[in-house]
Amino acid sequence: QVRLVECGGGSAQAGESLRLCCLASGDTYSIYSMAWFRQIPGKEREGVATIYIRDDTTTYIDSVEGRFTISQENAKNLYLQMDNLRPEDTAMYYCAATRIWRARPGDYGRDDFHWWGQGTQVTVSS
Repeated sequence: QVRLVECGGGSAQAGESLRLCCLASGDTYSIYSMAWFRQIPGKEREGVATIYIRDDTTTYIDSVEGRFTISQENAKNLYLQMDNLRPEDTAMYYCAATRIWRARPGDYGRDDFHWWGQGTQVTVSS
């Protein structure tokens, strides 16, 4: 089992930056990939960024490419640096991890991740 606890988040003005963190504990040796998802009320949870633990290969959705950076340390600490924030980035952000292997980080779907954090709110005002 793996336990994930998010930290960071909060409120920011458009154009500002926030940094999310996620602390993993338990059987972290079994993690192949970690990711950040986000969700707003009434909509499905969407993947924002994914990273392979072994070689730090990353993938991002188009709307955050060039603004967000995902990084990790030994499958124990996961980060999401969010720069040039926009109001549409407002959401609950979730850290996730999986022991499932996929050929590319972009091949992961939401159902591949079976360990989740409790979420942390990010609110961006214009």
